Amino acid sequence: MNITELAKEPSLVKITLDDEFVTEKYGDAIEFWVWDRQPIDKYVQMAQGNQDVGQVMTVAKEMILDENGKPVISGKVTLPGDVAFRALTKVIETLGK
Repeated sequence: MNITELAKEPSLVKITLDDEFVTEKYGDAIEFWVWDRQPIDKYVQMAQGNQDVGQVMTVAKEMILDENGKPVISGKVTLPGDVAFRALTKVIETLGK
């Protein structure tokens, strides 16, 4: 297979947080979107296990998107910490497949 066959533009994929904790605490599943392909530096940032909270939130800001591909976390708008960390964990699981 020629590697150019694998090269494509990124597309948005929906991710759903629907574990018991989320549905009990927030009353429903939570949906967000992420680009299915990321620059290699994002993969490296996610793979590093020694990140501080600031670095984790920087990655989350860039990767947790709405259905139009716009960042959910911006300016003064943020997510509850439990949702942000669960969302970023789910992004890592999804993109790692």
